[in-house]
Amino acid sequence: MEFVISPKTKMNKKRRKAAALLLMMVLSLAVVTYTFVFLKHDPTLVNLDERLLPISLEHPLGTDHLGRDVLTRLLLGSQLTVGYGLLALLIAVMIGVPIGVWAGFKGGLIDRVFLRIGDAFLSFPDTIVAIVLSGLLGAGIENLLLAIVLMKWVSYARLVRSTVITERQKDYITIAKINGLRSGRIMAKHLFPHLIGHVLVLASLDLGKIILLISSLSYIGLGAQPPAPEWGAMLNDARPHFQSHPTLMIFPGLAIVFVVLLSNLLGDTLCDQFDVKRKIEN
Repeated sequence: MEFVISPKTKMNKKRRKAAALLLMMVLSLAVVTYTFVFLKHDPTLVNLDERLLPISLEHPLGTDHLGRDVLTRLLLGSQLTVGYGLLALLIAVMIGVPIGVWAGFKGGLIDRVFLRIGDAFLSFPDTIVAIVLSGLLGAGIENLLLAIVLMKWVSYARLVRSTVITERQKDYITIAKINGLRSGRIMAKHLFPHLIGHVLVLASLDLGKIILLISSLSYIGLGAQPPAPEWGAMLNDARPHFQSHPTLMIFPGLAIVFVVLLSNLLGDTLCDQFDVKRKIEN
């Protein structure tokens, strides 16, 4: 027995996914607005007289073991965790895409060198590479970002290179060369439009992975350092108090889950929008 999914069912599924994505984005925007307009607590100010206070109007999520407002640190931590994740992703894309386009279009020595570098990075899991590079560079959020960029640019370069190699063999590229267009013009006008969908889908999915890397490495002390209100560092600070005050770990954990889920949902939506799966299969 075969089950056939009708176009109407697929459309309803896409609409539900888009509605869920829109709701998450609205919630994220509301959080950002609240962060800049209503927050009145210092996220790093230690006040031992107010340590481990329960949820109240003054402290909607209570206080931690040093008397710092949990909600303030949680919301400002989004600027570190998500903001640095976006920054690392943007730098990796800006490095990887031009290298991938040039290697795929020109080939030769650059392509061979790039392949060897890419194979070396992809021989190990991302987390292992990030831990090793962060350990060599030293603890700190800046060194962690550098390690993520050094690790992630290869993925974009390889994706773009394979797409360019496929596209450059098509007739419209040959016609463009016959018409006398220079390589730079061909890359910018004819190749980049074919890369946008693939890069956006990979970037949206990678954002969740990068946020998990930043949080996990901050948790073990290789990322953001105290008293920075980063979600992974907040989890590490709350670990000794998990049995007596579990919410100190639950709230940062939920924040990480929410952002990673939003990133994956955005990636699925973009994948449907640009029809990336079909293009890859063909």
